[in-house]
Amino acid sequence: MVNYFKDKVIIVTGASSGIGLASARKFASMGAKLVLASRSIDKLEQIASELNARGTQQIVRCVKTDVTKEEDCKNLIERTIEYFGKIDVLINNAGISMRAVFSDLDLQVIKKLMDTNFWGTVYCTKYALPYLLKTKGSVVGVISTAGYVGLPARTGYSASKFAVRGFLETLRIEHLYDGLHVMIFAPGFTTSNIRNVALTADGSPQGETPRNEDRMMSAERVAKIMARGIYRRKTHMVLTPLGKATLFANRRLPRVADKMEYRMMANEPDSPLKKI
Repeated sequence: MVNYFKDKVIIVTGASSGIGLASARKFASMGAKLVLASRSIDKLEQIASELNARGTQQIVRCVKTDVTKEEDCKNLIERTIEYFGKIDVLINNAGISMRAVFSDLDLQVIKKLMDTNFWGTVYCTKYALPYLLKTKGSVVGVISTAGYVGLPARTGYSASKFAVRGFLETLRIEHLYDGLHVMIFAPGFTTSNIRNVALTADGSPQGETPRNEDRMMSAERVAKIMARGIYRRKTHMVLTPLGKATLFANRRLPRVADKMEYRMMANEPDSPLKKI
């Protein structure tokens, strides 16, 4: 698998922290050429310096990108071609979450989630697609179990991840005979700052995670599994026993699954849901 990624050109959005950062480190360790995208250019440049210092060539480049802006996504792809001349893998990882019941929610919160999670994936994929078809490359969409089942107090998050899944499912079928690989990747609860910056009802970040991060799968483990999935050209990957159990229950015992999901979210500290 290591040789598979050598000299592959990989774009990672949301690369300044969490799964994106862990993925950048993993692919760099296997000899890939990386273009890292995020709004936090200072963080990206620190990461690039760290990764470039490990080798003799400058294999990591940074592009400041706000994926909610179509022009930024177009620029990201154009800069990648300027740097390396091709694209082998696009990892649509940039995303934000939320935590509020819909009845209390400012609708701008859902719009912001859709702009980031869904439209960011659409914009980047649209402009990268011609180059990915040339290399018979891979498009990865990092979603969540919330892209398969509705999670209470996460209406906007679930909606955006369902949308990404539907978009990528359709893209895969459209290009079934073109050699394009499309992978829908649902890591489940992973150690990252996504819950710290999750938006509340009025759009402000909640500040603290409501979950025990120490008991979650590490971002490094997730990145390793993602790399294996790309190598094996998997179409779907759902990680963690909880994620797999949730999907199984939702298919076989949907009413029971609804109650389980409600109870799990209602038992979080300071949950906006009523405890039953």
